[in-house]
Amino acid sequence: MLYRKMGKTGEKVSILGMGCMRLPTLGSYDRIDGVNASKLLDHALDRGINYLDTAYPYHGLSNSEGGASEVFLGEYFSENDRRDEIYLSTKLPTWLLKEEKDMDKYLDEQLKRLKTDQIDFYLLHSLKEKNWFHLDILGILEFLDSVRSDGRVKYVGFSSHDETGFFKEVVDSYKWDMCMIQYNYLDENIQAGKEGLRYAVDQGLGVAVMEPLKGGVLAQHIPPAVKNIWDNSPVQRKPAEWALRYLWNMPEISTVLSGMTTLDQLVENLQSAEDGIPHSLTSEEREVMEEVKTVYQDKIVAECSRCGYCMPCPSGINIPHCLSYLNQAKMLEDDSEVKSQYYFMLKDTERAGNCLECGLCQELCSQKLPIMELLKNVKKVFGN
Repeated sequence: MLYRKMGKTGEKVSILGMGCMRLPTLGSYDRIDGVNASKLLDHALDRGINYLDTAYPYHGLSNSEGGASEVFLGEYFSENDRRDEIYLSTKLPTWLLKEEKDMDKYLDEQLKRLKTDQIDFYLLHSLKEKNWFHLDILGILEFLDSVRSDGRVKYVGFSSHDETGFFKEVVDSYKWDMCMIQYNYLDENIQAGKEGLRYAVDQGLGVAVMEPLKGGVLAQHIPPAVKNIWDNSPVQRKPAEWALRYLWNMPEISTVLSGMTTLDQLVENLQSAEDGIPHSLTSEEREVMEEVKTVYQDKIVAECSRCGYCMPCPSGINIPHCLSYLNQAKMLEDDSEVKSQYYFMLKDTERAGNCLECGLCQELCSQKLPIMELLKNVKKVFGN
């Protein structure tokens, strides 16, 4: 296994991290298959993976209650002596914080669930501009100071799916140790993006990447035109390996998190990680990747620049995000994974189905897009 430093912490983390959001289950997402999940972790640790990432709601039926992932990990490490071999990362459910005492309440609950005295990397989960002010009023940054001081947490960070400007604002707001961003070869210009990645690194933050395979679609749902490029490439790799090697080629990335469900997936990704050296892709290989990206990008139906001039929508619709999800569904020729993100990330009021066709957005759009028709398309694709 290859290792890289997690920013200014100096801690050496495996370039392949284990995301514990998609562990094997027994018929229902909230019922983890303990036997096979334990075998999966045993093999991951045996092969040198030392970064495990979970969160309060993972393997739960809703985001408002704790899931089974933290509980499973706590039981797993209580039955062996391997806790000291890994960096354990979990996240504070920021959307559930109503009052100041909730911060300590959830952290203490997570420590008990994980059966540990200290969390190595504790992240504020899914920060968004619309709730950042509320968290600030609650004293979230002072809370982070206190949990580092009392030893319950060693390092602190945050994850975010919001825009680059807000991401940079958060980076500047506190002495973070690391951050987690969604990043893959199709998502370089959405959310934090390449600009946010480099900004965080310039401030000394380690960067963990989530969704390197875009929920698996970059490995499992390959449009024919893209498959043709892979098949005719002078270097033969599986689509998942191309996507992972693309990320490991970037020295700015500390670790890439993959939610592996089967031993075959783990073995394949471990093999790919053996060659995950910065700047290791040849110019010819990079050209292949650019050709693939171009094929995907040519499928974009809404040339939205995310300037925000169309906002706020009188009906509360998050127009740029709706159009972004529409583009992703069209690019991938498979809307199943994108649909789940659409419903998870957007509130009911923010979805396209609330459009009253007032036309104000089209009058203000700097790109002169037919937004009302595009929102109808969004509704058609996602059902609301």
